[in-house]
Amino acid sequence: MISSNQNPKIKLIHELYDSKGRKKHKLFVAEGNREIYIALQSGYKPRSIFISQDYTPKASYDLFNDFNIPLSLVFKVEQKLFSKISYRENTEAIIALFEWKNHDLNQFKLSANPLFIVVESVEKPGNLGAILRTADAAHVDGVIVCNPVIDLYNPNVVRSSIGCLFSVPVALASSSETIAWLKQKNIKTYAAALQQANFYHLYDYTSPTALVFGTEADGLSSEWIEQADYIVKIPMLGMIDSLNVSNAVAIMTFEAMRQRNFNI
Repeated sequence: MISSNQNPKIKLIHELYDSKGRKKHKLFVAEGNREIYIALQSGYKPRSIFISQDYTPKASYDLFNDFNIPLSLVFKVEQKLFSKISYRENTEAIIALFEWKNHDLNQFKLSANPLFIVVESVEKPGNLGAILRTADAAHVDGVIVCNPVIDLYNPNVVRSSIGCLFSVPVALASSSETIAWLKQKNIKTYAAALQQANFYHLYDYTSPTALVFGTEADGLSSEWIEQADYIVKIPMLGMIDSLNVSNAVAIMTFEAMRQRNFNI
């Protein structure tokens, strides 16, 4: 049982809560039965799993039986120390370290009629996590994060996505690369903006589609505004002129799903 904060494995966990540490080791931390289960189910490779003295497996997320995890990867941690290495208040007494995955545009496996969510320079980890939850719920082909300013494996992205970071295919790319890739794949782009735009519900999203969103503060870059196939907007009838980006993503994504009869 690990009981010292000076243990190299414990030091590594602390290091991975920082972006520099994650980039250095190409590892990240996931906490909780559901999140770890979804990561394993989605093909993420575990490097280590840490459980506290009072860990109790959940029947719905039976990690060790369902995935045949080698005991050599599992480490028991003294309870007081475990509370110090947890990022969340409630980790369900289990933490795992996983290897990074490839997040290149070419890793996508396109369906016959793809639907993508594209976000440019999203700034808040919680917003990205919420967007990934919408993406999972709608079962889109993927999420493309353009010109990323936050670390994809930021603990707050992992936490707020409740495991959807792992279940949804995600690519990181520049806006230029994304625009070129979507055009190459004959996927029409619908950019959410305010300028010279018609309401989003007037458009047809039943063919290959990418819904594109910018930041709440600055919106989309001129590159997207100039090169998107269509500029659309969500009606705003009050004093403010924009929604939280995760809300905007949910509204337009489920309009696309409604038009596609929810793929039923």
